[in-house]
Amino acid sequence: MNILLWILQIIFGLFFIGVGFMHFSPPAGLPAMMSWMYDLPPWLHYVSGVAEILGGLGLILPGLFKRQTRLTAYAALGLALVMVGAVVYHITRSEFANMTQNFIILLIMLFIYYGRTRLVPLKDK
Repeated sequence: MNILLWILQIIFGLFFIGVGFMHFSPPAGLPAMMSWMYDLPPWLHYVSGVAEILGGLGLILPGLFKRQTRLTAYAALGLALVMVGAVVYHITRSEFANMTQNFIILLIMLFIYYGRTRLVPLKDK
């Protein structure tokens, strides 16, 4: 279970860091499924970008350095809340494929939270 949680933390940590940086300068020519990024107001780009970068770092770094490891669970919970916002945003735009993807990521973040608080908590040095 610990290995599965680590794999999920690394994959989604890197994913959120990458998407978070894209919020600060959305590249031209994104695939249609990501065209919603062009419609977000600038303030929401900044809020989402910062939250996703910090959350992605929080999924990986505390466990890697064995310092403040409880932050990994909090990062997963925070990213789950970001995904709730994403689900609502995509529902209002009738983007059901994106909503489904965000809902699945929401469930994975809740699994990481549960895994790191109940199943296999990380330990500080």
